[in-house]
Amino acid sequence: MKKEDTEALIRSHRRENIARRLHRPPPSQNTSDFVLGAIDGCVTTFAIVAGGFGAGLPAAVILIMGLANLIADGFSMAVSNFEAVNAQREYADSARRTEEEHIAKVPEGEREEVRQIFAAKGFHGDTLEKIVVTITGNRKLWIETMLNEEYGIGQAEGNPLRSAVITFLAFVLVGAAPLFPYLMPALGLDLQFLLSTILAGLMFFFIGMAKTLGRQRSAIFSGLKTLLLGGAAAGLAYLTGWLLRFLVTG
Repeated sequence: MKKEDTEALIRSHRRENIARRLHRPPPSQNTSDFVLGAIDGCVTTFAIVAGGFGAGLPAAVILIMGLANLIADGFSMAVSNFEAVNAQREYADSARRTEEEHIAKVPEGEREEVRQIFAAKGFHGDTLEKIVVTITGNRKLWIETMLNEEYGIGQAEGNPLRSAVITFLAFVLVGAAPLFPYLMPALGLDLQFLLSTILAGLMFFFIGMAKTLGRQRSAIFSGLKTLLLGGAAAGLAYLTGWLLRFLVTG
C-alpha cells in the first residue's frame, strides 16, 4: 500500500471519522438497479445490432428491432426487478412480524436464541450475559439483531417502484447508445456498425467503472471486465446471425 493510501486509511479511522461513517444511512440499491438495467440494455440491444449485421439485415430493420427491444425488454426488466425487490421487502416484513410475535409470546426463548447466537461468535460468561441483557433491553435492537442474525436481513430495504423506474431508465438510456448510428442512414451499414460497436464498448466500460462506486476496487479493471463480457455476448450474437444467414441463404 502506498504511503498516501496508508495515511488516508489512518485518517478514516480516527474517532470522529468513524462516528461520521457509522451514522451514514445504509447504501441504497440505486447503483445496483442502474447497473442491472444498463448492462442488460446495452448487451441485448447491441446483440441485436451485431446479430442483424452478421445476418446482413438492412439498417432500418436493425433499428426497428433495436427500438422494439428497448421498450419491450426494458419494461420486462423493470417489472422483474419490481417483483424481486417487492418479494424481498415482503419477506423482510413477514420476518419482522414473526420476530415481534415471538418476542411478545416467548421472550425467554428469544433471549436464549440471542445467547446462542453470540456464544457461537466466541462470547462466554459475564460478557455473553451482558450482551444478551443489552440487546434484549432494547426491543428495536432486539428485533433488528434477530432479523440480521437469524434471517440474514440487513437494515436497507429497497423501494420496488424506484428500483423498477431506475432499471427501466438505465436500460433505455444506455441501451439506446448502440442504435444512434442507425439514425443516420447516410453513414452506410459498415460505418454504422463500427460506430455502434465503439459506443457499445464505451458504455460497457463506463458501466463497469460505475460498479466500483463506493467500493475498494479498481475502476479500470472492472470496466475492462464488463467490456469483455459485453463483447463476448455481442460476438455470440454476431456469430449466430452469420450462421443463420449462411444456413438460410446457403
